[in-house]
Amino acid sequence: MSFIEDLWGLRFFDHFGSKTKAFSGSFLHAVSDSMMKSSCESSDREDCRDDAAAFNLKFVAIASILIAGIVGVAIPLIGKHRRFLKTDGSLFVATKAFAAGVILATGFVHMLSGGSEALDNPCLPEFPWSKFPFPGFFAMVASLLTLLLDFVGTQYYERKQGLTRATEEQGRVRSVDEDSDSGIVPVLEIKDRNVKVFGEEEGGGMHIVGMHAHAAHHRHNHPHGQHACEGHVKEAGHEHGQGLGHGHSHGFSDGDEESGVRHVVVSQVLELGIVSHSIIIGISLGVSHSPCTIRPLIAALSFHQFFEGFALGGCISQAQFKTQSATLMACFFALTTPVGISIGTAAASVYNPNSPGALIVEGILDSMSAGILVYMALVDLIAADFLSKRMSCNFRLQVVSYLMLFLGAGLMSLLAIWA
Repeated sequence: MSFIEDLWGLRFFDHFGSKTKAFSGSFLHAVSDSMMKSSCESSDREDCRDDAAAFNLKFVAIASILIAGIVGVAIPLIGKHRRFLKTDGSLFVATKAFAAGVILATGFVHMLSGGSEALDNPCLPEFPWSKFPFPGFFAMVASLLTLLLDFVGTQYYERKQGLTRATEEQGRVRSVDEDSDSGIVPVLEIKDRNVKVFGEEEGGGMHIVGMHAHAAHHRHNHPHGQHACEGHVKEAGHEHGQGLGHGHSHGFSDGDEESGVRHVVVSQVLELGIVSHSIIIGISLGVSHSPCTIRPLIAALSFHQFFEGFALGGCISQAQFKTQSATLMACFFALTTPVGISIGTAAASVYNPNSPGALIVEGILDSMSAGILVYMALVDLIAADFLSKRMSCNFRLQVVSYLMLFLGAGLMSLLAIWA
């Protein structure tokens, strides 16, 4: 009897496997057929087409977007040496909340809707593009892959930091042994390792990478309520107090190192998300022949580039990269959209943005960019600041930050009317 049941099970799996192969074959065949079609109807405004005027406007767009990106990313990097723009200042936190709103609206309102418009185009065949919500699916996959990249990157840098710390400790121990042999007994510094936990930043901020950071934060023996805020204020005063005769070091603690690791990963993943959609936006503008399409895009993209640059520059500044690395990342961000416009302009004569293949590629990349930007905005920018102890202990900062967040998201959403 069991032998017959085993044969029946094998027959079921063979049937299921053949069905799966047939479906995957028909799916790939439909996708390849849809990409082989020559062209769809042009969505560009033919009544406003002017190649010469559009060409000149593209140079204006390159200059405007390049300047906006450079200024946006440079303000936090240069301002960290100025008192009113320090990364731990209230002005920086409020402006970063505005920038986070801009990035969130870019993901939801601009990129995801752009991906849906491309993949829902009637030019594409009904199967498979109308049979499944691909834009949301690709956005979800990109968000999960970003989470995985975020987690793996954090683990890698933590392990690398741990090896460096272990090497330094071995050097200290060797130095202590040599001093002991010479009759000198050094006084070793004892760090309070209960000051911070993984995921908690300077000022009480918390980056959420997996649930273990959140759980560790709550397991930590911090006082709650008003006492927690009082302790936070006292701790801040202790850090900045001078002339009190303290003999201990004010260098980086273990928590500061872990916070630095998180900022390194956040800045790199955020730049990846921004760069991926900036190239697409730049090419889309570059291939356009319509001044009526390009003019509103110049203002919208300059605004968008400035505040994305500010958010990225803030993360780079908090990560405390070396000057050369920070400059390289800033330049790479600032040049991405102008380079995309240049590529689109050069390919405008041969590239057809309304071909099925171009629509499919654009739709997939737009949707994935949306998933990356939404993840970064919610997890690494908004949650990190709005769930911090500093925010919960400062009512005025809460009100201003929430207003700036909604204002940034609202203004960027409003730009969707024109771009």
